[in-house]
Amino acid sequence: MFEEWLTPEQIASDIQQEADHIRADYEGRVPLFVVVLNGAFVFAADLLRRLHDLRCEVTFLRVSSYWGMASTGELQFIVPLQQSVKGRDVIIVEDIVDTGMTIHQLKAHMRAEGAATVRVATMLFKPDKLEYNDARPDYVGRQIANEFVIGYGLDLDGFARNLDAIYKIKN
Repeated sequence: MFEEWLTPEQIASDIQQEADHIRADYEGRVPLFVVVLNGAFVFAADLLRRLHDLRCEVTFLRVSSYWGMASTGELQFIVPLQQSVKGRDVIIVEDIVDTGMTIHQLKAHMRAEGAATVRVATMLFKPDKLEYNDARPDYVGRQIANEFVIGYGLDLDGFARNLDAIYKIKN
């Protein structure tokens, strides 16, 4: 049903390039990485390990915009931020950006809470699905077509997050 699409080595290379870009942009600053659970935890762990020489802080939040299988269009904070973003350089860490609705609303929330800057780092980006231009990520591991993918934090009904590669549906 699924076939390997990105190997662990390809993922590692993408993340290293992304980390290098972030490091260059934040030299001498102390960004706050806000990791969106559940999907981004694997990507965030690997990204942050590659930024071991960057002084930074990390916090987590969990949001949902679904009731059953339909989107409500509004974010519900299941696990809200436990740390103030006021005056901070915030980098939202997401596993995948497609329509951008979640990122659009999270960025607005961070700005309303007083963040100095808000940027987005994502492992995967589907530019053809983007509906909110302000949700375009600043740091992207890889752009992909509008395909369903699992593994490396991305799930199918809660399963497959623990796979070390990314898989797509076999054609």
